Amino acid sequence: MTMNSIPEGRSKLGFIGIGAMGLRIAGRLLNHGFQVTVFDRNANKASTLVSSGATLARSIAELASDADVVLSSLPNDEAVRSVYIGPEGVLAHIRPGSMIIEMSTVNPESSRELYRLGSARGVSVLDVPVSGSTSAAEQGLLTLLAGGDEDSFHSAKAIFTAIGRQYFYLGERGSGATMKLVVNTLLGVGMQAIAEAVALGEKAGLDRQRLFEVLSKTAVIAPAHLGKLAKALEHDYRPEFAVGLMNKDFRLILETASAVHAPMPAAAAAFPINDAEFADHPDYDFCAVIDRMEDLANINSARRKSRGETISLTK
Repeated sequence: MTMNSIPEGRSKLGFIGIGAMGLRIAGRLLNHGFQVTVFDRNANKASTLVSSGATLARSIAELASDADVVLSSLPNDEAVRSVYIGPEGVLAHIRPGSMIIEMSTVNPESSRELYRLGSARGVSVLDVPVSGSTSAAEQGLLTLLAGGDEDSFHSAKAIFTAIGRQYFYLGERGSGATMKLVVNTLLGVGMQAIAEAVALGEKAGLDRQRLFEVLSKTAVIAPAHLGKLAKALEHDYRPEFAVGLMNKDFRLILETASAVHAPMPAAAAAFPINDAEFADHPDYDFCAVIDRMEDLANINSARRKSRGETISLTK
């Protein structure tokens, strides 16, 4: 079952997962006039949204039973299953005819499973992972990648336009999740390529600041990587997209590639370096692989060694 449309102001939305992205996405929905009820296992994370007009649910069951649309932004497959499946999960309490918009980056098979379980309850499920930074989420400039029923996708236009600059229907269930892994393959492998290029230039004698400045003005640096160059230039690795999230995505990419027998030599080579950086600095931004490659080339290893750190290609 699908809705004809989801109007602003008259639709009750439930949002689960008030992390860095969820906070900003739910905030955008509030600002566009939706009635938003929020839930996070850490209720303190929702305080900002409550002060802006959101309602705080005491449980997932309470949120799901009253919502026309349930949205979620969660860290991994395990969190998605724990929120949706089981006697206290969304699917046990959501009303038939409602919709689920699941926005986490997960294995496409998890999205397909959620779709099957939702269909058995008469609930439409879309997998709609997002591409973009926390800044893009705050400004409503995300790119949304959707899989599931096409009619449901079109009925959710008011939600999508509130949070995204552009949104795409990719096909049947799991297609949005698959496309997100395709996108993040380029994100992760591209960052590793930049890290190697930077280390090469420095090792060959180029001035670090000038190298970064010129790279940032070339056509080969994607917009998603441009801001990362500026952060890495200053050795600023405060997380916007944490290396742990990229690490999780690399795992999903390689698992999916294995399942469909797609060769991924570049991703397979980039993953151990990301993994090593994650092991040393789990809260750094994923662009910290630039720092690791510089260290491996013995360019700025004294800085890390002064902090008692050791540097390795892998963990």
